[in-house]
Amino acid sequence: MDNSAAAIFKSTVMNHTSGMMDSTQNKGDVELLAPAGDWECVRAAVENGADAIYFGLDCGFNARYRAKNFGLSDLPQLADWLHRRSVKGYATLNTLIFPDEMSKVAKVVEAIATAGIDAVLVQDFGVARLVKAICPELEIHASTQMSLTSAETIAVAQQLGLSRVVLARELSVKEVRRISQHTEMPLEVFIHGALCVAYSGQCLTSESLGGRSANRGQCAQACRLPYEVISDGETQDLGDMRYLLSPQDLAGYASIADLYQAGVASFKIEGRLKSPEYVANITNQYRQAINAVIEGQEHQVSIQDQQEMELSFSRGFSPGWLQGNDHKRLVPGLDSAKRGILLGEVTSIRAREICLRPQTAVSLGDGLAIRCRDESDELVDQGGRVYSLKTNDNRSLKHTSGCQTEDDAVIRASSHNKNGLHRNEQVWIGFGAGEIDFSKIAVGDAVFKNDDPKLNRRLRKSYAGEKPHFRRRIDLCLEAKVGDCLRLSTVRVDPACENALGTVSKQQLPEVTVRGEQPLSEAINQPANREQLREKLSRLGGTPFFLGDLDVRLEGQPMVPVGMLNQLRRDLVDRLLMKLVERP
Repeated sequence: MDNSAAAIFKSTVMNHTSGMMDSTQNKGDVELLAPAGDWECVRAAVENGADAIYFGLDCGFNARYRAKNFGLSDLPQLADWLHRRSVKGYATLNTLIFPDEMSKVAKVVEAIATAGIDAVLVQDFGVARLVKAICPELEIHASTQMSLTSAETIAVAQQLGLSRVVLARELSVKEVRRISQHTEMPLEVFIHGALCVAYSGQCLTSESLGGRSANRGQCAQACRLPYEVISDGETQDLGDMRYLLSPQDLAGYASIADLYQAGVASFKIEGRLKSPEYVANITNQYRQAINAVIEGQEHQVSIQDQQEMELSFSRGFSPGWLQGNDHKRLVPGLDSAKRGILLGEVTSIRAREICLRPQTAVSLGDGLAIRCRDESDELVDQGGRVYSLKTNDNRSLKHTSGCQTEDDAVIRASSHNKNGLHRNEQVWIGFGAGEIDFSKIAVGDAVFKNDDPKLNRRLRKSYAGEKPHFRRRIDLCLEAKVGDCLRLSTVRVDPACENALGTVSKQQLPEVTVRGEQPLSEAINQPANREQLREKLSRLGGTPFFLGDLDVRLEGQPMVPVGMLNQLRRDLVDRLLMKLVERP
């Protein structure tokens, strides 16, 4: 730390630790922030309720170099598309920068600012100063790569002009609450996704072993490799625990209410290298959970919801550090790759089939992995797709629902087969020729379901096509007075209002007013009434909006022609969309 930074640190520590804030209530609207490695992921996030997305650029300087990312030429179109949907976009410039790269970074910052992107995430304090010098109005967020773990370190970031902090992922809810009590800086936390075994931004393992620096966006994930423990020159027998540095994934839905009350402003989902189906699934699940918390309702994630999240991607779920430090829960050490959900254990083997009691639903075409041992007695996975499903009496099935507990009365088959499996009855699962080496399969081997084509098809439908699936609430005021032109205006939306899809309208919409061209005449037979006016104005299909409250102000007995009202509605939507994409 140089002398100037040390001075900033000392003064801000004294200022921010002299007293606590009065409340740990949330300091404002809460945001759901989703990852977007490409255009398809952008749509998956937005159509499933994200308030903002974060993305990287293909010119480098972001911590996910292997993602598809976006070009500088994509930024204007990306910003416009997001803003038409009332969604913010944050560009990641969250790697360390060398001095000879500063001029290139400056051009990138200029492109980001000119395109109207809402914020940049940075790790390097030098980059933060550069952004401030180029465009003081552009928001700067401190990346989790900065490893900010206290109000004192956040105070330094605040003095540098940063407007939000992504806290280190190694903090508990209790520690987040304490930090929130000592700072007014908006706080962002990771709520779901992969975890780093080291403090984010402080791991040098990948660079040390292979010359690929995580702080330059090229992490080789050395933590996902198998390791041995050697003590006093002797290799320790750890059994099947080989993946000693590979944490399970964070699934923090149980801590959302506590974090919201602690004052967290943004919940962040990890996954710029993940599939659009993953983005759609996880975003939707956390949208529902956050809505429930905001509305003061209890939200329970069902077993089915949890399993579907695990199927999209999971190395096994854990609360991370949110509930405190529990290393064995965080790092069981048995595997490091996506494993899916446990289907059961092999009870018998014949030809190209295995027999088990399914603990969860399984269908033809599902992807399975059998955890078995190779020639050196190491655990390995063999994978294949379900080619056939049969009962013990050789009835063919297309689908079976799993028995979560031994008390479940029936494991039911799908509508394709009326005769389901009885309680604890086994099913024979067949695989295609050559997919599985059955000489390595043994009774007792664990079987995992790791892919569900039906789930993936359902998730893809949630963001398919050009028409919006997710719409935000719009409140309107209609003024109809005899002798005056018809007037239609937007009204500021209550950010806690529920929308048509059961989601909270997070972003405030700009105020827009449009007027009719002809004064309204007095009606002879059928004056305008509120019900008819609402019915016409609610026809917002194909737009990113749905009608919430409508304040109708009638004076006299005006006649409001249907054509005039429809045109005014279209004009207002067009004007609103133009307003949303105005560049700062």
